[in-house]
Amino acid sequence: MCGITGVVAFSYAGEVKLNKLEDSVKALRKRGPDGNGIFKEKNIGLGHARLSIIDVSNNAAQPFKDATGRYTIVFNGEFFNFKEHKRELEKQGVVFRSTSDTEVLLELYIREGAGCLHKVNGFFAIAIHDRSDNSLFIARDRFGVKPLLIFQDSDCLIFASEMKAIMAYDIDKSLNYEALYEYLHLNYIPAPETIFRKVRKLLPGHSIFIQNSKVEENTWYNLPSTTETPVPSYLNAQNTLQSKMDEAVERRLVSDVPLGAFLSGGIDSSVVVALASKHTKHLSTFSIGYKDEPLFDETKYAKLVANKFQTNHTVFSLTNKDLFNHLQDVLEYIDEPFADSSALAVYILSKETRKHVTVALSGDGADEIFGGYMKHHGEWVLRNGGFKSEVVKMLGPVWNVLPASRNSTFGNIVRKLRKFNDGLSQSNADRYWQWCGYADGKYLKELISFSYDEEKTKNLKTYHTRSIGKENNMNDVLRSDVSLVLPGDMLTKVDLMSMANSLEVRSPFMDVNVVDFAFKLPPDYKINGQGRKRIVQDAFRNILPPELYNRPKHGFEVPLLKWFQQELNSWIFDDLLNDKQLKDQGLFTIESIKNLKLQLNSSNPGDAVARIWGLIVFQQWYLKWIK
Repeated sequence: MCGITGVVAFSYAGEVKLNKLEDSVKALRKRGPDGNGIFKEKNIGLGHARLSIIDVSNNAAQPFKDATGRYTIVFNGEFFNFKEHKRELEKQGVVFRSTSDTEVLLELYIREGAGCLHKVNGFFAIAIHDRSDNSLFIARDRFGVKPLLIFQDSDCLIFASEMKAIMAYDIDKSLNYEALYEYLHLNYIPAPETIFRKVRKLLPGHSIFIQNSKVEENTWYNLPSTTETPVPSYLNAQNTLQSKMDEAVERRLVSDVPLGAFLSGGIDSSVVVALASKHTKHLSTFSIGYKDEPLFDETKYAKLVANKFQTNHTVFSLTNKDLFNHLQDVLEYIDEPFADSSALAVYILSKETRKHVTVALSGDGADEIFGGYMKHHGEWVLRNGGFKSEVVKMLGPVWNVLPASRNSTFGNIVRKLRKFNDGLSQSNADRYWQWCGYADGKYLKELISFSYDEEKTKNLKTYHTRSIGKENNMNDVLRSDVSLVLPGDMLTKVDLMSMANSLEVRSPFMDVNVVDFAFKLPPDYKINGQGRKRIVQDAFRNILPPELYNRPKHGFEVPLLKWFQQELNSWIFDDLLNDKQLKDQGLFTIESIKNLKLQLNSSNPGDAVARIWGLIVFQQWYLKWIK
């Protein structure tokens, strides 16, 4: 796990950017605290910041050259099945100078070009330079586990693992107002857009080839689009999932540094720990407990799993003060507006875990791939109609007057019922987009005072909902989550917060063999009227503690409402969102902020908390990086 950066100059003005390569590498130091390196050849420069995981010796230092000196690679990620390909290459006469996966990947590229990516089971962002034709090949992994940003104008193309490393080149920082519109709805900016007009995110499963100032982008991976034929029985599908997950976990145990696992007490992380404990004795596991929020504290379930599989278990028991004290650390590291508040908990978990290990396994991805969210249950109920839908519709006026809030059990139920009721009258695509976000058209119209291209925002929405309705079953929703929510929110959160603490996180559920298998299954294997994430729960029911089943699932909510009403109130409304600041900035209306403040302090805060969080994350970012 590392950070990469680079420049391809198309003009003299572009060549000047090569002088900023070292500054860009320095900006990635938290991603790669163990070393760094720079390569320059004519109009091309590559930079690398290293977090040593496999072959920690200098033999594997990057940028890495092949034996002839013709090819040079910078690689951020892991190639889990590299050993089997290394054996094949050795049979062909290749003599390796390191024990790293980087060298194996480079040798595969030398022989097979871009086609070698299909052999890579892992996650990555890579760039490979060929001295013979002065070309550069850039690629991102299938699902967007690892980020890769691209700045491009007529003078140069710049790439990097993080926005702060892109900004080190003194780029044009013109705001992308259509991306800001997306952000205000979702609380994150999905690929391919970024907050800057001339910077984009390379889409997952995409590659770029650059030669003689010509930039060609290609798609090298797509999710499977058809159900497996013949359809395996549900029992056989469970057995296959068990086998594929076991292989995925075993692959991710390859490491030359200490390795452990996150253990939340939920099904997903418990499956990973159960399988990992088969291959590793006394696995180190780590959980977060919440002293002040007992509703969200699931450490008792994590301890049941840890005891069953005899792991070396550590619980980091946090107070709300602990969360509050790390708030500025999180906001300081974010270099593009990103307002998933659970990032705070991931940051602290990563920080504490890094004191014990350098690599951690996680259960990320299972909910999006197998249908684990309440919104998936709501979508299934709505599409299948019946008594529940009719009752919710009939009582629609009631939900609109009852207090809705994420911060109480009853209020959260009302919030979900209100959202479900609103979705009844929408198309599948409109409902999906609405349920992904926190804002509606009325709120955004009142909030926004900047000009943006309405046609482009409509086209972006159409792009992000392009799969909805095509298969006319729940797989279209899951497919959309894997292309939108997973890389845009969940994987970004884990990558940012773990890399801020120099910790590598690996998720077996993101293994290509697991994901491809999941999308060849009928949707009712994953979700139906009886439950969500069915096949995951059933496949591992016999090895997990029974207490993990038939209990409410509690996603952790940071106590933002309390902070906004008390400790942070003055900072938010007197500093970040004061009338003068808003007027000078010219992005948001003063009246809408006043309305949000009134709603925040009412008995019916609804989504005001999430909306305010999105605004203060943006303001903090704007003041640091723009103003």
